[in-house]
Amino acid sequence: MSRKDYLFTSESVSEGHPDKVCDRISDAVLDAFLAEDPHARVACETFATTDRVVIGGEVRGPHSVMERVEEIARECVRDIGYEQPGFHWQTMEVQNYLHEQSSDIAQGVDAAADAGGAMEGAGDQGIMFGYAVNETPELMPAPILYAHAILRRLAEARKSGEAPMLGPDAKSQLTIRYEGGRPVGVETIVVSTQHLDEGLTSDDIREIIAPFVAEVLPEGWLSEATRWWVNPTGKFVIGGPDGDAGLTGRKIIVDTYGGAAPHGGGAFSGKDPTKVDRSAAYAARYLAKNVVASGLADRCTIQLSYAIGVARPLSIYVDTHGTGRVPEAEIEKALGKVMDLTPRGIREHLGLARPIYQRTAAYGHFGRAPDAEGGFSWEKTDLADAIAREVG
Repeated sequence: MSRKDYLFTSESVSEGHPDKVCDRISDAVLDAFLAEDPHARVACETFATTDRVVIGGEVRGPHSVMERVEEIARECVRDIGYEQPGFHWQTMEVQNYLHEQSSDIAQGVDAAADAGGAMEGAGDQGIMFGYAVNETPELMPAPILYAHAILRRLAEARKSGEAPMLGPDAKSQLTIRYEGGRPVGVETIVVSTQHLDEGLTSDDIREIIAPFVAEVLPEGWLSEATRWWVNPTGKFVIGGPDGDAGLTGRKIIVDTYGGAAPHGGGAFSGKDPTKVDRSAAYAARYLAKNVVASGLADRCTIQLSYAIGVARPLSIYVDTHGTGRVPEAEIEKALGKVMDLTPRGIREHLGLARPIYQRTAAYGHFGRAPDAEGGFSWEKTDLADAIAREVG
């Protein structure tokens, strides 16, 4: 029997965190390729340290994009807001080591072994998970959803001039109290944020950020009993890749469900949608969200598995954690009928062959509103009725 009363903690990191700087650059390169060729293949990795960005990986697409990689990287860093000694968008060195995709991988993706070449195969083997829970309107776990919201609001305040003394690098962590299985309040808040004035104390920073934190949390979740830890080590002036090296794909739990659900192990950023690490994880979230939105369960975890060069998933697994209103096996059968879960089927159903990925690089890939350009299409609940009909 699952626990009803407990504390659960999730963390988030800002767009200026060193790893997120790298995720942003990798996804911006991906978007640039997809903008010119929706069929481009990209696996882009980025490393950042003091005044240096190194980009590498495998691509297949327009050569004109290769000529703009340095410009793309500088624009990302400029937009994030780094203009400091040790990491500045104008003065940093950018090294580009992108090269052609392996022909061995390409042949498996282009012509799936299980379809006589009629379907595209998965770009790699692996397992992918999706999750949804009805404890928030976004059907996301509350700790990670609001940890993201805090940092997104601080970034907005920094860029708008409401809080110009804040720097781009920041982390948040929320411990939320659950009673009767529902989130009811914040037990502890941890925020570490870079600041540009060396004279500011931890108390000064708390006074600056507290109104923005209160803005994004549900009413009544903050109380006198809530414990605050703001810049607990004291001064935080040196931030970003100058303070700590960054690398694409190191924040996979931040990107997904904050530890409230399993993660398949594959990172998302810099990968085109033939890579099931990314596209199938989006599809699994989409299906889990629609299962919960349909009312068939209050909580749902979905696992998909794939083999390189093989189009169809090897398995579909559903766990409703004791909250389901129909047998999980019936939901599993329904999911395979309402959506084509081959890499091409996922890409076409969710419209993934578009330059929509740079916006996912910070503040979570899930729990975001679908936008007019096709971004976050996996957050729609347009399959809920079809799933409900299929299970009868």
